[in-house]
Amino acid sequence: MNELTGKTLAGIARMQAALALMLFVPAWTPAYWQAWLYWTLSTAAAPSTALYFLKRDPALMRRRLDVGAAAEPLGSQKIIQGIGGLLYAATFVVAGVEHRVRGASVPALVVFIADAVVLVGLALTFVAFKANTFAASTVTVETGQRVVTTGPYAIVRHPMYSASILWFLATPFALGSPWALVPAVLMSATVAVRLVDEERHLRESLPGYDAYCETVRWRLIPGLW
Repeated sequence: MNELTGKTLAGIARMQAALALMLFVPAWTPAYWQAWLYWTLSTAAAPSTALYFLKRDPALMRRRLDVGAAAEPLGSQKIIQGIGGLLYAATFVVAGVEHRVRGASVPALVVFIADAVVLVGLALTFVAFKANTFAASTVTVETGQRVVTTGPYAIVRHPMYSASILWFLATPFALGSPWALVPAVLMSATVAVRLVDEERHLRESLPGYDAYCETVRWRLIPGLW
């Protein structure tokens, strides 16, 4: 196992452990099948995706090693990511608390449908990664970076964010927690704020991005925004 693979898998292990803690400690019970299903799907998808790109596009995985507010080079993104990180965690904590207080409040069929939507969102994220080796975890422009206009980037300018919002808005229902939709919606709003600020930086720093914005009109949702 090389250093990049070790760091990537260790990071995934930490993230999945944190996810389990955010879900099951507030719930204060292991008898939370919705959380187990969600956690199992996430734990299967994350390393599978990582191992695929570690083999086929290690440069992408290097760009995605540093995550979170502290890793952002732009001050504005540090603030946005800090708020987004808190809302991300709050979604899972609220779900756990609601399960502890109210128990199951969402029909099982809805949970399964929501998990299917989560998987669709994760699959679309995979497609975005495959199309864009420059899809770093932070907002930055590196030497030699080019504008990607193929695949999903020919439809919307930020397909990875579109996919992320899709699976994250489905997450509260997958966890059986309507109240978790509140931080999930707010988290999705921070993604919109992030991409507007990111586009300002890309227009200033990435040659050809202005022209790309004129060609691909929609940021997140075709026909809407």
